[in-house]
Amino acid sequence: MRWVALLVLLAGPVAAQQIAQTAQVLTLDQDRLFAESRFGRAVAARVEAETQALAAENRKIDAALEAEERDLTERRATTEPAAFRALGAAFDAKAEDLREAQRAKGRGLIRSREEERQLFSQAVGPVLAELMTDKGALVILDDSAVVLSFSRIDVTDDAIARLDAVLGDGSNRQMPQALPLPLPEPESPPIPRDPAPSLPAP
Repeated sequence: MRWVALLVLLAGPVAAQQIAQTAQVLTLDQDRLFAESRFGRAVAARVEAETQALAAENRKIDAALEAEERDLTERRATTEPAAFRALGAAFDAKAEDLREAQRAKGRGLIRSREEERQLFSQAVGPVLAELMTDKGALVILDDSAVVLSFSRIDVTDDAIARLDAVLGDGSNRQMPQALPLPLPEPESPPIPRDPAPSLPAP
């Protein structure tokens, strides 16, 4: 996009407007595309609810373990040392198993969120390809890599609207079919030329 910025600086306002209209370059805010789409908002709400539920479950387990630990401590004075050590070891193993199970649930939440992003990425490709074709563009750049551009070449809102129409909140899991990108016209093969006639020997 630097060449666009350079042309804008060198051109007057009328010429700059023409450059923006004919540059065949579009920009996109990928983070906003996900966050503001129906699918992205549904994923964020689901992840937040599951995270809060897991946090509440963790607090409940921690409270139960603390109560059991206090009870075990109170029994120490009236329990044989060997028996108390066995009880302590059993408690430690139980606590570790419970906490590992909760950590596994946390990893599952992260994995689920990554799978949702992959699903979203699969849906985005065909929609953006169609958007490029409709607008006659050659490339879509992430706006984070763009130094200067016209707002009219940003297609984030258009892409969100199209994704919402195709994917919705993602509950049906119907992925759009990949659309073929237009291929460049093949170059014409060189026209064969007749070999130069040989001259008779003198």
